[in-house]
Amino acid sequence: MSKIIVKVGMSSCGIAAGAGPVYEKLETLVKGREDVELKKVGCIGLCFHEPLVEIEQDGKSSVYGEMTPEKAETLLAERTSLTPVLSQIQDAPENHMMGKQVRIVLRNCGLIDPQKIEEYEQRGGYASLRKSLLELSQDQVIDEVLKSGLRGRGGAGFPTGMKWRFAHDAKGDSKYVVCNADEGDPGAFMDRSVLEGDPHSIIEGMAICGYAIGASQGIIYCRAEYPLAIKHINKALEQAREKGYLGQKILGTGFSFDIYIKEGAGAFVCGEETALIASIEGKRGMPRPRPPFPAHKGVFGKPTNINNVETLANIPWIIANGHAAFAQYGTEKSKGTKVFALAGKIKKGGLVEVPMGMPLRDVIYTIGGGIQDDKAFKAVQMGGPSGGCIPASLIDTPVDYESITATGAIMGSGGMVVMDEGTCIVDVARFFLSFTQKESCGKCPFCRIGTKRMLEILTRICEGKGKMEDLETLKELAPQIKDGSLCGLGQTAPNPVLTTLKYFEDEYLAHIRDGKCPAKVCSALIHYSIDPAKCIGCTKCARACPVSAITGEIKKPHFINDDVCIRCGQCMKACPVSAISVE
Repeated sequence: MSKIIVKVGMSSCGIAAGAGPVYEKLETLVKGREDVELKKVGCIGLCFHEPLVEIEQDGKSSVYGEMTPEKAETLLAERTSLTPVLSQIQDAPENHMMGKQVRIVLRNCGLIDPQKIEEYEQRGGYASLRKSLLELSQDQVIDEVLKSGLRGRGGAGFPTGMKWRFAHDAKGDSKYVVCNADEGDPGAFMDRSVLEGDPHSIIEGMAICGYAIGASQGIIYCRAEYPLAIKHINKALEQAREKGYLGQKILGTGFSFDIYIKEGAGAFVCGEETALIASIEGKRGMPRPRPPFPAHKGVFGKPTNINNVETLANIPWIIANGHAAFAQYGTEKSKGTKVFALAGKIKKGGLVEVPMGMPLRDVIYTIGGGIQDDKAFKAVQMGGPSGGCIPASLIDTPVDYESITATGAIMGSGGMVVMDEGTCIVDVARFFLSFTQKESCGKCPFCRIGTKRMLEILTRICEGKGKMEDLETLKELAPQIKDGSLCGLGQTAPNPVLTTLKYFEDEYLAHIRDGKCPAKVCSALIHYSIDPAKCIGCTKCARACPVSAITGEIKKPHFINDDVCIRCGQCMKACPVSAISVE
């Protein structure tokens, strides 16, 4: 019987959920057992069930979720086979989260120890770099990427091969390859998971790009808020140099290429290429007009190619398997797969990778398991704060660039925030606009001042002080901000407002005209009351109230002072007989 391999998901999400103590317990349990190998791996995507432990033996594996040190002890007690003793996440018939996926970018995440280059090599790692350097010309590499149909996964969807071609043809005594790992969308964690779980795929993708365009230097621009990702990348870079995959005359050829990390301060605007370049150069992260484009004048004025983490992670797979293998997935204009971070009011939140063209319904219900507490699906925010809300009526929209853009949203980097019937759409628009308003670099008056005015209007509406003319003002400001802003942040900032006005204008009208929040979220527009016929006078609500707004005697009906109440909802949570309602 082969050795038992025990894998513990030790990405940021796993560690936050308690994977550290689980690993330590398992480490104690397997000490001295030659039949068991314990290893740390990245996130396999089932974030809703962290901490995760996978046990593999004889080519079969079982994944165990919500692991604790106590469960870990039961799991390995005198264990000699794969007899399941806990919930089998992968084998359970109700779990479709893994089975419906096509994992290209996430092919190694959760399977290998990201800090051991040998495990990456065992799964074909760096074979694509070897193939590129020893068997393919620069033009042939670029042609493979072009024919694959791969488009930039950072949001814009520009053809990756075409971008490489521009950088290849640009004249310069030196060139740069930049990996944009400045993932800043609320609810997005795709790039972080890849950097933590499979850093060598990014390094190999960058090296192949460097060879293709004639660059000798690579830069990974990663926000400092990703300490574990940076740790794993640094370790991977050291190992790649030791193995001869980075440095001078790589694999005995005339190609020399190396990579260093530039830690960003977490400015959302630095996800925009020219602002990112300014930050790399030690300047304030602010965008500049284009042209010239980075392919001709980028880092330190040199020709530069910039791709995000997900885009680069596809490259080794495409070179190894051929452009046709990649292009078989997806639609006519959107090839391959896309990684999404499922978050919000969804049962099985986590990281998924699906073929382009899959309907939103399948992503949310078949893979994500549907809405928490089986509530009604209301909308999904795609593209982060620069994206838009897609309503339930459009749930069968295919996930591809053209179809998503047609709804008014954007593909973005892959954030997918799911909302249920209890979500206030006006409040959601206010939240995303407050994010982009704070993250505006301030260079463009339309973005700096226009988003401020829009945010003020949305705040007034949520506070019950909105006016009917506010809706027309929002519709007037939005196109001016889009047209008058220099970079993508300002050009897309009004999207959440425009899409919510388009699909949910009735909720705006309810806030303004009726003084009601249909979702019962906006505190200024709701009121709590106690039904005296149901109240048993247990005093639990009064004890839970942080401002002493509830009065009444024991075993007699209680009352809420509306003038004092702060609408926190603690009383409703505390009531054992559902005597408190909100209107």
